[in-house]
Parts: sequence; C-alpha cells; structure tokens
Amino acid sequence: MNNDFISQQVPPSFVHRVFVGKQGIRAGWSIGIFFLLMCIFTALFIMPTIYLLEKNHLSMKDMQPLQTCASDLAAFLGLLAATMVMARIEHKPLLYYGLEGSRRFIRFLYGLSCGLIALSILVGVLNLSGYLIFDGRQMFGKAAVIYAIGWGVGFLFVGLYEEYFMRGYMMATLTRGIGFWWSALVFSLLFGLIHIMNKGESRVGIISAVLIGFVFCISLWYLKTLWWAIGFHASWDWAESYLWGTADSGKIAQGHLFAVHPQGNILFSGGATGPEGSLLVLPLLIIIAALMLLVWGRNKNVVDK
Repeated sequence: MNNDFISQQVPPSFVHRVFVGKQGIRAGWSIGIFFLLMCIFTALFIMPTIYLLEKNHLSMKDMQPLQTCASDLAAFLGLLAATMVMARIEHKPLLYYGLEGSRRFIRFLYGLSCGLIALSILVGVLNLSGYLIFDGRQMFGKAAVIYAIGWGVGFLFVGLYEEYFMRGYMMATLTRGIGFWWSALVFSLLFGLIHIMNKGESRVGIISAVLIGFVFCISLWYLKTLWWAIGFHASWDWAESYLWGTADSGKIAQGHLFAVHPQGNILFSGGATGPEGSLLVLPLLIIIAALMLLVWGRNKNVVDK
C-alpha cells in the first residue's frame, strides 16, 4: 500500500468547517450551546427553589436576604453546571473561565474593600452635596448583625452569578472569536441593557451599569481572574442596600442599617433609582478605571504573579 496515500488527509466537509474552526467549536456555536444548557440547568434549579419559597409563603420578588440567597444561588448553580459541560467538551478545567489564578482569596478581599469604599465615597459626596439626606439608623443589636450577614451572603451569590454570567464562559469564548476588548465592549453594553428590565432604573443608571461592567472587564484583563470583580460587585451592592439603605435600581432592601432619601435634582440625587442613577457616579467610575490602569498597568509583572 502506498504510504503517501495513507498520509493524505481528507479535507474537512463543509458542515465541519461551518461548526468547527482551528480552536474547536466556533465561538458563536459554543455560546449558543452554552446558553441553551444554562437555560435548562437554571430551570432545573430555579423551579424547586420557587416551589419551596412559595410553600413557605415567600416570594422571589421580595427584596429579602433569604430570597436573594435562594434565587441567585440557584441561578449560579445552573450557570456552573452549563460551564462544567462546556469545559468537558473543550477539555479545559472548570476554573479556566475566569475563576482560576493565584491569590484568589486575597483578590476577592481586595475587591470587597474597594467596592465598599467606592460606594461609601459616592454616598458621602451625595450627602455633602445635599442630594442625599440621612434619616438615621434603623437597626440595632442582634437584628442588625443577622441582616448584615444575610445580605452579605446574598450579595456574594449576586456577585458570583452576575460576574460569572457576564464575564465567565461566554466572554472567554467570544474573546476567542473577536478579541478581548471587543468582547468587553459587547458584554459591558449587555450588562447595561439587562438593567433596563429593572422597573426603577434610569438612563443614567443604565450608563453607569455599562461603565461598571467595563471596570470589571479591566480587572479581568490585568488580574486574569474575576475574583476582584466578584468582591467589588458584592460589597458595592451590600453597602448600597444594607449599610446605607439606598435604593438599588428603585428597590429598597428589607432590613437595612441606615435609611436615606434623595433630595433635589434627580440627575444628581439619583432619585428613586439610587446612587447609581446620579451623574456623580460617572466621574467616580472613571477615576476607578484610571487608577486601575495606572496601578495595575505599571505593576503588570506583580499582577501576573
């Protein structure tokens, strides 16, 4: 038998070229398969969660720690299950899509501190400018501690789910197709568009969501992991909803340490949307992005370790 004939490679079929590229299944098809799997797995986790809550006369719509924990944990598990399947297909470790990297816990704590400080600065500036008025402390003692922990766990799951959904498997896969920064732009815009579904959201709030999403993308670019963004996201929401008791896209958390109310021009006070609906959030986010570029860009070798 002719060895040259044996060594000849059969050219891939048209169907194969449509679905498979040099790096495996093409990015668009991979995202489509992942999204379908995510919907199936999420439904499998969400339906029993809704049943158990309703059985105990609770609603998923209530802004309570238990409902937030249950709904976002179920959503995250559905997302994680879909990622596990795709990781198996693509022969990659589960943590590959944004959760790997060294010093994960340290970066998570760093993100927690940055989110808490950033939101508190925004609230402080709004208060000093007369756009946010403090109504006093609302909770004391054991109740304050229980709600602080409950909302802490709840917003941890919110941060895990939203960051892994927006900047996990799908962003990593789209980056394979169109590059990191185009992918970052797409998912930052998508992050803002999703906020349109929030009844209390405003145009400024949507713009700020896009910018916050892009800030998280910058952290992913430099740190190669989502843990800083997860920590920032969780503590920003915790400080906003529990610590200072401001509105978050028009919703007020049930059980918050302090109470406030907006005053004056809604473009600056944020109105019913909350601090994220204030124009003052925009320069804050630009400053945060600039500091990230300055500090992490200059210390790139340190960041990569």
